[in-house]
Amino acid sequence: MTTTARNTNATANPNTLVGKGIAGIIGGLAGGLVFGIMMQIMGLMPMIAAMVGAESVIVGWVVHLAISSFIGVTYAVLLAPASSMVMAVVTGLGWGLLWWVLGPLLIMPTALGMGVFMINQTTLLSLVGHLIFGAILGTVATVWLHRTQEGRGVQA
Repeated sequence: MTTTARNTNATANPNTLVGKGIAGIIGGLAGGLVFGIMMQIMGLMPMIAAMVGAESVIVGWVVHLAISSFIGVTYAVLLAPASSMVMAVVTGLGWGLLWWVLGPLLIMPTALGMGVFMINQTTLLSLVGHLIFGAILGTVATVWLHRTQEGRGVQA
């Protein structure tokens, strides 16, 4: 086996941080795309862009997908792969709930000079979006890791 082949296998290995990171990015982008469409329909992308001093919907999407990727990576490194699809959804829902509290209830309002932990119609709709995001993230990251393990001859 050549050095290049050995390095490629190490990178693709789902048991490494890189392997889990890849699964997290894929899961985060999948969940982020669905959640982003919901936020686009609600007209929230300019608010996301405002966190970096912009107003553009495109900037809002870039920021949202970058955040989604980060949340996906941290999920995959800390919690994935789940032992079953039920656990993947449950841990994903929990992760989504955690980031709902951290994101729209704490970090975003702080960044925008608004009150923190405000519960209203928008934040409740955001809760639904974060739960959907988390369920998709957990499912996609776990499926990716299990398929990668099976492809390497590792039992899932």
